[in-house]
Amino acid sequence: MITLEMMPPLMFGGLVLAMLIGFPVAFTLAAVGLSFGFLAIHLGFFDLNFLQAIPGRVFGSVLSNELLLAIPFFTFMGAILERCGLAEDMLDSMGQLFGPVRGGLGYSVIIVGFILGAITGTVAAQVIAMALISMPVMIRYGYNMRYITGVLAASGTITQLVPPSLVLIVLADQLGKSVGDMYLGAWGPSVFQIMLFAGYTFILGLIKPGHVPPVPKEARTLTGWALWKKCLMGIIPSAVLIFVVLGTMMMGLATPTEAGAMGAVGAIVLAAIHHKDFTSNDRKVLVIGVIAAGIGTIIAMLFSENLIFKLAFAVTYLAVAWICFQAARIPDLRDLIKQGYESTMRLTCMVTFILIGSTCFSVVFLGVSGGVWLEHLLTSLPGGVWGFLIFINLFIFFLAFFLDFFEIAFIILPMIAPIAQKILAPVVGPDAALIWFGVMLCVNMQTSFLHPPFGFALFYLRGVAPKEVKSSDIYWGAMPWIGLQMIMVLLVIIFPSVVTGLLDKPLNVDLDKVKIEVPQIELPPLDLGPPQK
Repeated sequence: MITLEMMPPLMFGGLVLAMLIGFPVAFTLAAVGLSFGFLAIHLGFFDLNFLQAIPGRVFGSVLSNELLLAIPFFTFMGAILERCGLAEDMLDSMGQLFGPVRGGLGYSVIIVGFILGAITGTVAAQVIAMALISMPVMIRYGYNMRYITGVLAASGTITQLVPPSLVLIVLADQLGKSVGDMYLGAWGPSVFQIMLFAGYTFILGLIKPGHVPPVPKEARTLTGWALWKKCLMGIIPSAVLIFVVLGTMMMGLATPTEAGAMGAVGAIVLAAIHHKDFTSNDRKVLVIGVIAAGIGTIIAMLFSENLIFKLAFAVTYLAVAWICFQAARIPDLRDLIKQGYESTMRLTCMVTFILIGSTCFSVVFLGVSGGVWLEHLLTSLPGGVWGFLIFINLFIFFLAFFLDFFEIAFIILPMIAPIAQKILAPVVGPDAALIWFGVMLCVNMQTSFLHPPFGFALFYLRGVAPKEVKSSDIYWGAMPWIGLQMIMVLLVIIFPSVVTGLLDKPLNVDLDKVKIEVPQIELPPLDLGPPQK
C-alpha cells in the first residue's frame, strides 16, 4: 500500500525515469504531475477539486505574468545583435589592442564576451559568433588548442550571469524577487568571474608562454588613433544600449518589460548603424536624435518636464522610427529581423510549455506534502547553513549534467525557495537571502553549458570548429574553466557581500519604539444655544 510519505520520493523518481527515457521535459512534467495527481485522488490523499488549482495557477502565474513578458524582448534583442556585425568589429579591434601582450587574444575574447553578455543574453549566439571569428585567428598565431576551446566556451557562458541575463529574469520570477535587485546582486560575481578568467590567462602566460603567444607586429594592421577609434565605435553604442536596458531599470524609470522593449528597438538601431548600406543621411538623422535625447535629459535633470522636453524626445522617437524603417528596407536586416522573430517565438513557446508542465507537477507535489518532506530532508542536513549550501550546490552541479537552466529553475527552485529563505535569512537578512541564493545558483548553473559530454556550449563549439580541432581538446579544454566557475561559487558562499554589497540596506527600525504624534487642532467652542428659527 502506498502511503502519503512515499508519494514525494516516488514523484521524483518517476520524473527522473521519464526524462532519462527521453521524453520532452515540458510534457514529462505535466504527465508525471497529473498521473500522480489521479493516483493521489484514488488513494484519498485529496479530492478532484484540488486539481482546480492547476488551471488557476497557469492563467494567473504563467500566462498573466507581466515579468515573463520581458523574456521575448531580451531574446529578440540577442537574436538581432548576434548577427549584426558588432561582435566581429569588437573582437577585431580588441584583438589588435591587446595583441602585443601574451594572451592578448584571450583577454579580448573574455572582455568582448562580457560586453556581449550585457547586451545579448544568449549563450548559443555568443559561443558561435566568437568561435567563428576568433578561433581561426587564435589557431593561426599558435595558441594552445585546449586554451582556445576553453576560453571561447567559458566566455560564452558569462552571458548566463551578466545582466540582462534571461536566467536572472527567470530566477527573479521563481524566487518572487525583483529583477532589478537580482541584477544588482549579479554584478559583483560577474566582475569577479571576469577577473578570475583574466587571472588564469595571465598565470598561464607566465608558466607556459608558448600556449598564449603575442600577436606578431606585422599582423597588427591598426595603430594609434585609428585603433582606438574602432574600439570606441564598438564600445560606445554597446554602452548606450546597456544603459538604456539596465540603467533605466535600476533607476526605477522602467519595468523589466519596458526595458526589454527599449532594448529590442535599440538592437535594431544598432544593427542598422553597423550595416554597410546605412547612408550618410541616416547618420545625420541618428546624430539629430542623439542630440535631442541629450537636450531632453538635461532639461529633465535641471527643470521639470516642459514643452521643450516633450519636443526633444519627440524628435528622438521620430529619429528611432526612421532608422527602424530604413532597417526594414535593407534586405539583409529585414531577413535578420524575421529570423529574430522566429527564434524568439520558439524560445518563448518552450519556456511557456515548461512553466505549464512544472505548474502541474508542483501543485500535485505540494498536495501530497512534498514541501514538508523536502523541508525535513534539507533542514536535517549536518552543518547547518553551510551544509545546506554545499549540498544544494553539489546537487545543482550534478543535475546540470542532464537538465538546462530553464528546467532546473522551473522544477527545483519553487520547491526549495521557501526552505532557502528560512535557512539563509539569519545570515544575510530576510530581504537579501533569496537574492544571494539565486545569484549563487546562477553562477553554479553556468557549468551546465560546460559539462562534458552534455554541455551545450561544447556542442555549439563542436558544430562550428574546424575538422582539425579534436573533440577531446574541446572537452579537456573546458575543465580548468569549470574549476574557475566552482571557485566563484565558493567565493559567493564564503563572502555573501559580493552579492549583497550593492543591494539597498534594510531599515533597522524598532516598531515598538515608533511614536506617531498627531498635532492637536483647536476647534471653535460649540454653540449649544436654542435652534434658530
